[in-house]
Amino acid sequence: MRKSDRLFQMTNLIRSRQPLFARTLAEEMGLSVRTIYRYIDDLSAAGIPVYYDDGQGYRLLDGFELPPLAVTQEEFDALVTGVKLVRSWTGARMSEAAASLLHKMEATARGPALDLLFENVISPVMFERTVEAGYWDSVKDAIRQGTALQINYRDGQQQLTERMVHPLNLSFWGSKWTLGAWCHQRHDYRDFRLDRIEALQAAEDAPPLPPGVTLAAYLRSISQKEAGTAAS
Repeated sequence: MRKSDRLFQMTNLIRSRQPLFARTLAEEMGLSVRTIYRYIDDLSAAGIPVYYDDGQGYRLLDGFELPPLAVTQEEFDALVTGVKLVRSWTGARMSEAAASLLHKMEATARGPALDLLFENVISPVMFERTVEAGYWDSVKDAIRQGTALQINYRDGQQQLTERMVHPLNLSFWGSKWTLGAWCHQRHDYRDFRLDRIEALQAAEDAPPLPPGVTLAAYLRSISQKEAGTAAS
């Protein structure tokens, strides 16, 4: 990535998530803290109003706006591909939102970018929208709202169980979605394939989550299990 692109990326990070410490910027951008300090100096020299708020991190002056976003052809290709995947492989509401976004992109695209939209150079296959697709929206809503769900789930041995779960994450595995959740019955993190959920509804009188149950903790547990499997 060119230095100018990295400076633009860093300015966007600060603008959207300020205040940010140098070490956080370094982690997000895959750079050293020393390089971040040097880039901060470069931004100041270029007239970008970045400053350090003592004890909190770097900020931009209120009211500062970046010029209109310019993207490369490869960046536009990546964006179109991502939106088309969302349209094809998520729930009905998210699919409609992706289609609407594609229409907006069509209205502003020019040249080769417009050709990519019309010629279907990249066209993910639409999967059959069964009950699984409807559950996708419900699960996403539960994650956003922090609410528990009651599900009827058929496992790999075809055993049907009832579970009260607290959804934390949706993961896509090429053709299947899994729900990462805290399972109140097992008192542990569990993964559930959406296509094996036979019924789903909001849980009534759900117990509070135990202390420390978070998305970050769930992701750590997955990494530890994968590391253990690889070592065995």
